[in-house]
Amino acid sequence: METTERHSGAEDAPRTVHLAVYDGLADWEAGHAIAELNGRGFRVRAVGAGPGPVTTMGGLRVLPDLTLGELRARDSALLILPGSAGWDGGGLAEFGRAARRFLDAGVPVAAICGAVAGLAREGLLDTRAHTGAAAPVLAATGYAGGAGYREADAVTDGDLITAGPTDQEAFAREILRRLEVFPPEVLEAWFRLYAESDASAYPLVAGA
Repeated sequence: METTERHSGAEDAPRTVHLAVYDGLADWEAGHAIAELNGRGFRVRAVGAGPGPVTTMGGLRVLPDLTLGELRARDSALLILPGSAGWDGGGLAEFGRAARRFLDAGVPVAAICGAVAGLAREGLLDTRAHTGAAAPVLAATGYAGGAGYREADAVTDGDLITAGPTDQEAFAREILRRLEVFPPEVLEAWFRLYAESDASAYPLVAGA
């Protein structure tokens, strides 16, 4: 059974980030985030509904490291939920329920694109500020959180990060901020470099 123990401090927090994987996963949406995390002291592990391989939208076959049944919030620093057409109509609801367990345990969750709608269906956006593809898209889920929708590239409200489908750099920025991967000035430069192609930010990012 899932525990709701909270981490006692940053020094005790796990250094493993879990990436949810399922058929039709939008490869690019978590790319910036997992590349930076993997290169900066975190271990990224893929978690699937079952042990078999999944095929991403780009046609890559990914073999999960563990299953949802083996996933424990206490062993994780963060759960990343990328988009997929599988979220439409609640097809990936078991991942939404996993997100609820993480949030109940005080462990952050980051969702982008269709995964945001999945969390809306799970009721996780009803009382949290959030963003997504568009307000009407989330309204179509029948959720009760419309007042919390923000017109922004990405939104962090406590332990929940949300982003729209075209904002993978902002999605990564909020993940890297939440896990304190970069000092603020380096994170700001990182975002300018990748989201705005600002070459003047490169020396600061490279120096980090």
